[in-house]
Amino acid sequence: MRRYQNMLSLRPIRRFCHAASASTAIASTADTSAVFSKQPSKTIPLQESAISKLKNERDPDKLFALFKDNAHNKLVIENRFAFEDTVSRLAGARRFDLIEHLLEHQKTLPQGRREGFIMRIIMLYGKAGMIKHAIDTFYDMHLYGCKRTVKSFNAALKVLIQTRDLRAIEEFLSDVPSKFCVELDTYTVNIVIKAFCEMDFLDKAYLLMVQMEKLGIKPDVITYTTLISASYQKNHCKIGNGLWNLMVYKGCKPNLTTFNVRIQYLVNRRRAWQANDVMRLMQKIGIDPDEVTYNLVMKGFCQAGYLEMAKRVYSSLECRSNYKPNVKIYQTMIHYLCKEGDYNLAYTRCIDCMRKNWFPNVDTIYSLLQGLMKTGKLGKAKMIMTLVRSRVPPFSSAQLDYLQSVFSKT
Repeated sequence: MRRYQNMLSLRPIRRFCHAASASTAIASTADTSAVFSKQPSKTIPLQESAISKLKNERDPDKLFALFKDNAHNKLVIENRFAFEDTVSRLAGARRFDLIEHLLEHQKTLPQGRREGFIMRIIMLYGKAGMIKHAIDTFYDMHLYGCKRTVKSFNAALKVLIQTRDLRAIEEFLSDVPSKFCVELDTYTVNIVIKAFCEMDFLDKAYLLMVQMEKLGIKPDVITYTTLISASYQKNHCKIGNGLWNLMVYKGCKPNLTTFNVRIQYLVNRRRAWQANDVMRLMQKIGIDPDEVTYNLVMKGFCQAGYLEMAKRVYSSLECRSNYKPNVKIYQTMIHYLCKEGDYNLAYTRCIDCMRKNWFPNVDTIYSLLQGLMKTGKLGKAKMIMTLVRSRVPPFSSAQLDYLQSVFSKT
């Protein structure tokens, strides 16, 4: 174990390591005048045509009526997509009155006694921006005969965090668990630490981790990775490295995301060789780099002016069976190959990419077309344009005209 820790620990004189069907819908022909009726309408059998009708319904009142008429239909209320899509569209129409009526009605039904279902109500209120309704739902769970656990607490906490109200978050975290006998877990800590980091309260995030560990809630790799990432983003290199060493000292093994966070930091600091060493260390201790890792290392070498090294990393990725270049990797290589004037290889990579219906951004394609035309490769330029026109979904007419303009300028 000590040998492993020594391998992962960050030293000033050594290189560092690091690393985050809709099935069925509902049918109804309910009149919108009965939208707020207290008596549930008779459930109408699901039909294929009715599914399309619900999906395509644009009138908020009719959409609400379609859903409410099937309030007792398990195929509807247990269908996460149908539920979320209905609330999302009502929120888009700013019909919060309909959302409230729909969700409050659901609480009174038998499913309202299940914590998992109430958690969904809380999260749906959160997605609609109805924070007070979400928190009130958590506080009132006992009224529906539903028991609270840390799961529903975490759901309410995640919604409350949307407000970015530090005082409200801290009060909820300190008062509610004791009031309702809820035992917090590591996931709770990670939710709050992530929020504090996003709100630039890194000191509070770290102190929370320390406090919770004293209470027996052990931080995990997600806890450390979140703090390390936030530290690096704020250029607090020593703090990030210290957290890394603390993580290893505590016996918490960094994962792929932790390493990618470290590599991202090194690339941002133009330390491409160290980033490459970290990737090699990952492989040495049995953590396979993914497409994100490879893209970061290649980008690092390209930015530092070591295009040949970037090509080698790309080649090593192609030889792997579990990972292949994705659109971001293609974009990185094609962009920098054009920048260095290697239009032949950029063309080859671009053809491979486009035949998979992955396309670099328009500016990169334009740069490649320019380079091919300047070097007398008209046939290759035309091939690129042929593939560009076959894109699904298609480029806009303005984008196509922009790319086609390369041919008229020569």
